[in-house]
Amino acid sequence: MQPVEMYYSPLCGYCHAAKRLLDSKGVDYAGINVLEEPNRRSEMMDRAHGRHTVPQIFIGETHVGGFDDLAALERQGKLDALLAG
Repeated sequence: MQPVEMYYSPLCGYCHAAKRLLDSKGVDYAGINVLEEPNRRSEMMDRAHGRHTVPQIFIGETHVGGFDDLAALERQGKLDALLAG
């Protein structure tokens, strides 16, 4: 399984939805809380090509985007293949 990283804020509803989706699939992910580690937000923006909202989700080397993008992959049946690598 590909490594998964998610930049998030504990105050973000979309972040919680993304976590629920990943948890429901049994996916382990590294969470990076941008409120506790504000210096990581610039890292996130660099990796996410300027996107500044959370969540920003990365599966392996692929920038998925936010929750809507993650959910779209799931609806299209493409998320499992991306996670598997």
